[in-house]
Amino acid sequence: MAVTEMKSASDRNEAEWETRCNLAALYRILDHLRMTDLVYTHMSARVPGEDNTFLINRYGDLFDEITASSLVKMDFNGNIVGDPARFNMAGFNIHSGVYMARPDVNCVIHTHTRAGIAVGASERGLLPISQHSLVVLNDLAYHDYGGPGTLEERKEVGASCTEANNIIMRNHGLLTLGESIPSAFKRMYYLEQSCQIQTAAVALNEPLVTIRDDVQHATFELMQKNQSAPDYGNFEWESLLRMLERQGAAYRC
Repeated sequence: MAVTEMKSASDRNEAEWETRCNLAALYRILDHLRMTDLVYTHMSARVPGEDNTFLINRYGDLFDEITASSLVKMDFNGNIVGDPARFNMAGFNIHSGVYMARPDVNCVIHTHTRAGIAVGASERGLLPISQHSLVVLNDLAYHDYGGPGTLEERKEVGASCTEANNIIMRNHGLLTLGESIPSAFKRMYYLEQSCQIQTAAVALNEPLVTIRDDVQHATFELMQKNQSAPDYGNFEWESLLRMLERQGAAYRC
């Protein structure tokens, strides 16, 4: 019996370390894609095999400094599990709120990109004017701004995330959820690209051409089938990990 318990604990430690490595890689990838805002945005991942803990960045680290071992482990009550470390309270409130409301979610990504905030400040929100936008529009919700991630807003953020896996936080930024780190990343990539395309199109000051309704619906059906696959995002993720290896990024430490 004791041997079985030791093996189980070892498996949990290995799974947590692999999650730490992938989450650290996520920070490096978003840094490469310039989806950063100094030290003020955050990505997190649920700790495998544990009901109420997640990993998040240490407050004050730039994305290209984050490593697997520098990530902070927290529970849903705001306690740090392990060595003391600084953490972003707004980040804790947003991410814990999502995990509490969505037990199926294992990764949360939150950004403050210029394009994301611009579209979030637009009354019409994201428009069906690009192929990229059709990847996310069938699974998109909006969250009204309620302040900089306060504890009072935690339940409201969670409630908004019960409706979709792609969230435009009005006047604030973007939020994507995933059953895995690769799936959350793929959603964020297409949501961000959709916002960049829209801001560029609006800047042309020309009438916008929207995609026909029948084409939208047919594409949504296809996207829904793709996004429900258990390996959604893995194909792209592996190529991005290879990119980090070529760059010599020391995130697995």
